[in-house]
Order: sequence, then C-alpha cells, then structure tokens
Amino acid sequence: MTEPAATDTRPISVQPSTAGPTHRRRNMARAAIAVPLTLAVLIAGSYAATAALDIPAPPTLARLLTAAPSTQGSLYPERAVPATDPRPLPVHEAALPATVPWKGTQIPVAEFLDTTETNAFLVLRDGALTHEWYRDGVTPTTRLASWSMAKSVVSLLVGRAIDAGRLSEDDRLVDVLPELAGGGEYDAITVRNLLDMTSGVDVSENYNPYFPLTGTARMYLTGDLDEFVRDHRSVQFTPGSKGDYRSVDTQLLGQVLARVEGRPLTDLLTHDLWGPIGAEDDATWNLDRDGGQEKAFCCINATARDFAKIGQLVLDGGRVGDTQVVPPAWISRISSPAPDPVSKWGYSAQWWHPTGGDGADLSAVGVYGQYTYVDPTTRTVIVKLSDYGAEQDEQETVDALRAIAAAR
Repeated sequence: MTEPAATDTRPISVQPSTAGPTHRRRNMARAAIAVPLTLAVLIAGSYAATAALDIPAPPTLARLLTAAPSTQGSLYPERAVPATDPRPLPVHEAALPATVPWKGTQIPVAEFLDTTETNAFLVLRDGALTHEWYRDGVTPTTRLASWSMAKSVVSLLVGRAIDAGRLSEDDRLVDVLPELAGGGEYDAITVRNLLDMTSGVDVSENYNPYFPLTGTARMYLTGDLDEFVRDHRSVQFTPGSKGDYRSVDTQLLGQVLARVEGRPLTDLLTHDLWGPIGAEDDATWNLDRDGGQEKAFCCINATARDFAKIGQLVLDGGRVGDTQVVPPAWISRISSPAPDPVSKWGYSAQWWHPTGGDGADLSAVGVYGQYTYVDPTTRTVIVKLSDYGAEQDEQETVDALRAIAAAR
C-alpha cells in the first residue's frame, strides 16, 4: 500500500519577541480564542465535507486508517447472519509438514504464519478439522473480515438463483436493474460478464486509504451504493472482450441477485447457505448505511471454522450430507477457469484458479491475506485469515498452502 507522505521534522525557526508583556498577553488571549475557533471551523468543515461526499465522519475515517483490516467490519453498519443450525466440525488431529516453500527456500510453518501476519489458520481433510491455530487475542469464535472472499459466497447464491430459473447468465444487467439503463456499451453488460469480471465498468481497483475518494476505496466508504453505481456507468472496454478484476462487478451482481430474489443478501446467506452448512457462529454482513444494502463485494465477518465450511461445501460438490445446497452444475462452473484470465490467474464466477499446481484447486481470496483454499485432489480445505499487505505474496502463499495440502 502507498505510504503517506513523510512529515517534515525540521525544527521551526522562532524569532525572539520584542513586544512588551501587555502586548504579549493580548496576543495570547487572541490566540486562545482563535486556535479553538480555527479548529472548530476545520472540524466542522471536515464533517460537512464527509457528509456531502456521503462517506463516514472524520472519527470513523481516522479509525479506518489505524484499525487492522481484519477488524474493520466493526466500524460499519451491519446485518446479522444467525447460525440457525450449528453443527461442530468433526476433529481428527494430524501434524502439518515441518516446512513449506517460501520465496525459493523452505521455512517452518510457524514462520510462514508469522511472516504473513496470520490471525487464524485451520486445515480440514475429508471434512474433519486436523489443525487449528490462532494468534494471541483471536479465538475460534472471533469474527474476522472476509474482504473479497465474500465475492465467492455471492457466487454460490447466484448459482442457486440460476438453477431455480430466476436468473440467467445471459440476462442483461439493465434488464434486471432498469434504473441503470442509459445507452451505450454499459447496457450490454450481462450477468456472465459480472461473474467473470469482464464487464469493463470504469471503477478502478484502488484500496489506498490515503486516497479514499476514487474507485473501490470510495465504493467501500460510500453510504449510498445505489448512487455510487448510478454515478459509474461508463466502461473502459467492450463488455466481454477481456478480463479485468473490478469489485464493482460483484456489487452489481449482488444488487441483481437481491432484486430477482426479492430479499436482502443477508437473508439469502442465512437461509440458503449458513443454515444448511451448519455454521457454528453468527456472522454479520456490512451495509452501506443503517438499514441499507450489503456490500456484496466484501465485508462478511465470520469465524475461520465457518469460512472452512463454505470451502467444504464446494469440495463436496455443493452437498451437505444428503442435501444438495448448491447445484452440481454450479460447482462445475466455478471449478473450470473462464476463457478470459484475470490478472495472472484463472478466474471463474468469482472464484480464483491460481497458476501452478495440478489445475484442480481453486480459492476464494480477499485482500490483506484472506484465503479459503480448496484442493479436490487431496480432499483438503485450508482457511488463512490475515492482516498482510493488500495483495502481497499471493502466489507464494498459495504455493505454501499447496504444500500443506499435499503433505498427507
């Protein structure tokens, strides 16, 4: 992430005063009045500015600059995702490999977790919890931020809607959300384009907290997502012509899903996924404002165990026991990379296909080091939740996860 500009630490030259004591007292009195007034004007101005921009007030912005990414969900309005049928994971403890590959060498697993600022780390094999680790201050019931792993959850909900006939990949965005129609190439965007990140919508993938008024950073802060997407209806390339990662695609996808289902995303998650997988703990989904809509592109706050249950659902072909929760056709859809890669990895319906490996693995990935990694070959699910750099060492991290999965 871009660092803030350095503060000028050079000493300020102060000239000795030639004024008498009475004159100095008058100046001090004026200063005593002027300084608070100046601060009050600046503070009032900053509140007015944030209100006009429809982003959080200055105190919340200040907290966002200092809070760990894993905890930022607590700073936003939220809607609860209750655990309606909690079922503990079976436990079958097993050792991890002694080392994992890291940047051309081998390092101990503990060093890997420390280096990548991990908060929670667990491994499932054949549906059983074989390893679980938390840093100090984090427990199995601590909710941590998903960041963009939420995109992969939205995908599973979309797959259900498509299977039920309420949505099609060929549906145009503006046919479902006609208030966004305006002519031009934007109107050609389809659900398939949104799923595979090929829409071209002109919203840059900016995460820099020091430049919060553009791109995804602005979308993350806004108190009115409807207004945000209405204000960003231009495209940088013809929809469907290439892949380019844009969080706005998932936000639009979530709004499409909520419209065709007639329910908020949180309700869909609660009844269609969280209950069926036997999530052990309540989760939350952050909203743009109190009583508003979910930030579909990010911001599910849940425990590592329950993220692992999402991964296990995918590994088991969309089934939980005898219940088909996500259609098999959708699991096939997300398991094969779409024609247009995104960045250097394959991508399909909001799930990543990292380069290397045997080509069978896939992962939900979020900035700052969030992974729900699924390896069908070894029947392994690994969850790693972190406070690492925005998009730092992602390939190296996946290679380490692959080594852990292969060590059976």
